[in-house]
Amino acid sequence: RVCFLSETRGAPLSVHNVIPLPCLCLSGLLRPLSVSALARTPQTRQISHLLPAPALCSSTAAVRVPVARVLGQTPRVSILQRVSALVPGLTQQPCRTLTYFSLRKGKRKSVKSVPDRFMRLHCGLWIRRKAGYKKKLWKKLPERRKRLREIVFCNKTQSKLLDKMTTSFWRRRNWYVDDPYLKYHDRVNLKV
Repeated sequence: RVCFLSETRGAPLSVHNVIPLPCLCLSGLLRPLSVSALARTPQTRQISHLLPAPALCSSTAAVRVPVARVLGQTPRVSILQRVSALVPGLTQQPCRTLTYFSLRKGKRKSVKSVPDRFMRLHCGLWIRRKAGYKKKLWKKLPERRKRLREIVFCNKTQSKLLDKMTTSFWRRRNWYVDDPYLKYHDRVNLKV
């Protein structure tokens, strides 16, 4: 049993605008190959014998779809897609994805760059170095170099985000010998 689908919306069913459903599936598969199939490169010559003939998709009751109709449909590509192939930085954003369930043990994983770049105090605040504190110091003024050596706090939004990006191992309290941040771990100036 072959189901028919009208190619144009609202058009009455006729011999010219009826395509059997198996052909629609096949044309969807062949559409990305239509440009490369016409190019006849050595790679397409190797796979051209694997492509089924369009006559196979039509049955005796179905109307045959011409080969040019199936293979001639080239995908419409926008200008952004053309340019993004040349410059991958336009569409590719830096991404540090968080693993909720690992493949091996099914556990949550930390984003590795967070413990490398930041330090969490026990009160929940995160501290970090200033950006560019070790880059091209030879051309920076001494006042700017002193400013870059300072360690700054992250704000509330950043601290909540960094808490989500790490596991409980990095959020626990650690006791170090001669810890220079010992007086900063507890906030004593807050009114409760």
